Amino acid sequence: MATQCLRSSRDQITRIRRLLLFHKFAVAAPRLGVTVRGFCTRAAPLDFTQIQIARLPTVVILGRPNVGKSALFNRLIRRREALVYNTPDDHVTRDIREGVAKLGDLRFRVLDSAGLEAEASSGSILHRTASMTANVLARSNFALFLTDARAGVHPLDLEVGKWLRKHAPQIKPIVAMNKSESLFDADDSLATAANEMCRLGFGDPIAISAETGLGMHELYVSLRPLLEDYMLRVLKDTDEGDHENSHDENSSNLDVDESKLPLQLAIVGRPNVGKSTLLNALLQEDRVLVGPEAGLTRDAIRTQFEFQGRTIYLVDTAGWLQRTKQEKGAASLSIMQSRKSLLRAHIIALVLDAEEILNERRSMKHAEVVIARRAVEEGRGLVVIVNKMDLLRGKHKSLSYEKIMEVVPQEIQTIIPQVTGIPVVFISALEGRGRSTVLNQVIDTYEKWCSRLPTARLNRWLQKVMSRHSWKGQAARPKVKYFTQVKARPPTFVVFVRGKTQLSHTDIRFITKSLKEDFDLGGIPIRIMQRSVTRNDTSGTSKNSHSVGRVVAERVVSDKRNILAE
Repeated sequence: MATQCLRSSRDQITRIRRLLLFHKFAVAAPRLGVTVRGFCTRAAPLDFTQIQIARLPTVVILGRPNVGKSALFNRLIRRREALVYNTPDDHVTRDIREGVAKLGDLRFRVLDSAGLEAEASSGSILHRTASMTANVLARSNFALFLTDARAGVHPLDLEVGKWLRKHAPQIKPIVAMNKSESLFDADDSLATAANEMCRLGFGDPIAISAETGLGMHELYVSLRPLLEDYMLRVLKDTDEGDHENSHDENSSNLDVDESKLPLQLAIVGRPNVGKSTLLNALLQEDRVLVGPEAGLTRDAIRTQFEFQGRTIYLVDTAGWLQRTKQEKGAASLSIMQSRKSLLRAHIIALVLDAEEILNERRSMKHAEVVIARRAVEEGRGLVVIVNKMDLLRGKHKSLSYEKIMEVVPQEIQTIIPQVTGIPVVFISALEGRGRSTVLNQVIDTYEKWCSRLPTARLNRWLQKVMSRHSWKGQAARPKVKYFTQVKARPPTFVVFVRGKTQLSHTDIRFITKSLKEDFDLGGIPIRIMQRSVTRNDTSGTSKNSHSVGRVVAERVVSDKRNILAE
C-alpha cells in the first residue's frame, strides 16, 4: 500500500512538472519537428515518433549473463536481430548492439550489452566486454537492470548492482524481473520475488516476460515519464539555429539520386582476418570487441556513421564458415546471420589476411571464393580488402610486400572471371592506415552500382560496338532494334532483337565487357536480358519501354550465368 501511495505521489509531481513546462515545450517543439496536437489545460503527450532518431534518449539493458537481455532487446525493436540461445556456461552476446525501441507510442534508442561479471579476470573476454559496457553506460541516459525472477537475487546480481553504483552513480536503473510468466499464476510467488529484488536498492521492480510480452505495459508506464522529462529538457535547450539548419538540410535532400541514398556495407570474411578491427578503424572508436581469439564476433553488429556527408550503415559479421551437421547452438546461428547480412547489403567488403596469403601462397581459400561468388550472383558490389599488411613490412619482407600487391589482383580476377576490375585495397586496420582509401573505394563502387545510362547514349554506343564485333557472316548477325537500361542496383539492361537470330553467349559477353570498359563499370555485376520482337511489335520504342517487365519469358544473362526468368 505504501508503495502504491509513493508511486501516486510521484505521478502527481510528474504531471505538475509537465504543466509548468508545457508552454516552453510548445515554443521549442517545432525545432525538432514535433507537433503539438492542439492546446488543452494540461500538457499534450509528446509524440516520440516525430523526433529524429539521433535526438532520442538512450536506454541500455544491463544484467548478469543469461537473464534474457537479448530477448528483451528483440521484443523492444520488434525484430529478431540479436542472437538468443540458452547457454548458461557461455555468453552469446559480446558486443553492444543498438536499435530503435517501439514500446507503444514510445520511441527510444535501446542498447543490448554483454552479461556482466564483476569478478572477471583482467584481460579476459568478460573483462573487455565489461569495459565496453562501462563506456557505453557513460554515454547513456537510462538503464534497465534485468534479473531472473525464477532464480531470485543471485550473488552476481548484487555484484552488478555494486558495479552500477561505481560506474554510473548518476543513473538510477529500473529493475525488471524477467521470466516472470511462471510466477503470475502462483500464490504470492510474484510478490515474494519482488520483495526479494528490493535488496538491490534500486526501488520496486517490474515483473516482465521478454519471451511472451507480459509486463510490457508496466515497463511503458515506468519509462514514459522519465523519457518525456528528458525530451522536454532537450527541446528546451534546443536553439533556433539548429532548427534552421535542419530545415535547410531536409529541403535540400528532397530530390536526390539513388547513389546518394544510405549505403549498406557488410564486412565479411573468414574468422580472425581483422573484420572487427577494420570496423573500429572505420568508425574511429572501439565499437566492437577485438582480440587474438578466433571467432570472437557472434552477432552481426550494425552501426551508422557519416563520411563526407553520406550516411553509411556498416555491418560487422561473424567469421564465415561452412555450416556442418556438427555445428549447433550459437555458432550455427552466427553463420545464418552472416549469410542474411550479405543478402541485405549493397556492397560487400571481403577481408583477406596478407600473412596467410604469403604463407599459403594463394590469395583466396574456398570459403572466401564462396563469399565472392555469392556476392556476384546476388548482384552486389564487391571490394576486396587485404588486411594486416603491417606484418609484411621490414627489410626481409619488402619483396613479399610488393609481390602480394602485384599478384593478388591478378589471382582474384582469375578466380572470379564473372566480374572484371574488382577493386583490391591493401590496408593495416590495426594501425588505422587505409581508412579513407577503403571508404572512397566503397563509395565509388556503390555509385557505379547505382548508375543509370541514358537510352539515346546507349543506342549510339551499341551501333559502334556491333560494327566492330566479329561476326561469322552478315546473315548470322542479329538485328538489334533497341537497347535500354531498365533498372539499377545492379545495372540491368534489355536488348531487343528482331527476327529468329538471337545473340549468343559470346555476343552477350562481348557487350558486357564493352559496357564495363567504355562506361567504367568495372567491379560490379551487370545483367543483360534479351527479348525477341516482331516487325509489328512497337514495344521496343522508348514510349513503351516500361512494358519490358511484362515479358512472358526472357533469357537473363548475368555475366556467366543463364537463367530463365518468368
